[in-house]
Amino acid sequence: QVQIVESGGGLVQPGGSLRLSCAASGTIFSIVGMAWYRQAPGKQRELVASITKNSSTLYADSVKGRFTISRDNAKSTIYLRMNNLKPEDTAVYYCNADPPLRTAWGQGTQVTVSS
Repeated sequence: QVQIVESGGGLVQPGGSLRLSCAASGTIFSIVGMAWYRQAPGKQRELVASITKNSSTLYADSVKGRFTISRDNAKSTIYLRMNNLKPEDTAVYYCNADPPLRTAWGQGTQVTVSS
């Protein structure tokens, strides 16, 4: 059974930074690429950033140059470093496989960008 636990969210002022962490069960982490997704109130969930097993990365246009996804294979963990945060980045952030597994959605972590 896949288990994913996200952490690191919080309240931050515009222009601030946060680092999100995602611990995933070893099986899924070793065989698939992983990604961060987010869902803002009233909007559909969207892909934010993805990373392959070989650490190739892709980013949504809205976060390019501000967010960095990385992975630590030894810890079965992926990270999302978010700099220069904007109010429109406010959302619940989730990690999952890429493409996502229906049964692997966790609780997510809330990121709120507000002054």
